[in-house]
Amino acid sequence: MDLSAIRLPVVEDSKSVDALIVRRLRSDVVLINQIGHYIVNSGGKRLRPLSVLLAARTCGYSGAHHIDMAAVIEFIHTATLLHDDVVDSSELRRNQETANVVWGNEASVLVGDFLYSRAFEMMVDVGNMRIMEILAHATNRIAEGEVLQLLNTKDPDTDEARYMEVIVRKTATLFEAGTRLGAVLAESPDYIETAMADYGRHLGIAFQLIDDALDYDTGNAELGKNVGDDLDEGKPTLPVLRAMQVGTAEQRQLLREAIERGGRERIDDVIRAIASTDAIQYTTQLALDHARLAREALSALPPSDAAEALAALADFAVSRTH
Repeated sequence: MDLSAIRLPVVEDSKSVDALIVRRLRSDVVLINQIGHYIVNSGGKRLRPLSVLLAARTCGYSGAHHIDMAAVIEFIHTATLLHDDVVDSSELRRNQETANVVWGNEASVLVGDFLYSRAFEMMVDVGNMRIMEILAHATNRIAEGEVLQLLNTKDPDTDEARYMEVIVRKTATLFEAGTRLGAVLAESPDYIETAMADYGRHLGIAFQLIDDALDYDTGNAELGKNVGDDLDEGKPTLPVLRAMQVGTAEQRQLLREAIERGGRERIDDVIRAIASTDAIQYTTQLALDHARLAREALSALPPSDAAEALAALADFAVSRTH
């Protein structure tokens, strides 16, 4: 399925989420409105809120709080993007200038803070302590992942385990929280909640692995950022780590220096070094493995259109080109 087909079981729910996001972005501070709308409406696929909606429907939820939770997840995600782009000094996201380039670092950080606090206001409105517990834990884990990634930056001795710990905390945690919320809202038994959380975690890992592989795809004009952005920031992602592990001594030295120095001075040599090994295939295969684990987690759920869409979403996460 393509993304539009995956959305079909929750197409009306998705429209409600979009409308709620617009309503809850409103502030009497004009700059908050400007930056919030700029990034929320910048062409993201909104996979995280989609996974919340599908998880809730898969678990048989018939209320309306999944709309609130999908918007909360998107606000948290958007806040992390604003903060990430400042930390990384990023200039391009989704084929447009980042908010920190347009409005400055200070405004981007503060609007990110606003989105976090607005998300927690919305959690309180729902009035479910279990939901607040899940999302408070998730935001804490995401922050830990950001700090771990900072510690790995420009460190060529980062290994695969340290890299995986970052993407589990930084990316997979929010997917996991979102799909778990679908089960919690439906008051599903513990084994269903665990299955939905497992699905979301593996989906998030698969998604990030493919993102990191696409960062070195010179033939990809759709990604919305520059090829080699991660290396420019000194981030040792899995394609580089794998190429260092299996490449020649000369390639290993090249890649170590590229991580230590950051920048794009030898990006063409780096891409050739990565392409000469199985680094992209290795990363992609690991993503496929996690997508399979995500689909397998769904076996605990009864068949439905929404469950089928969740399985297709796992496939989409690893087959996309941007």
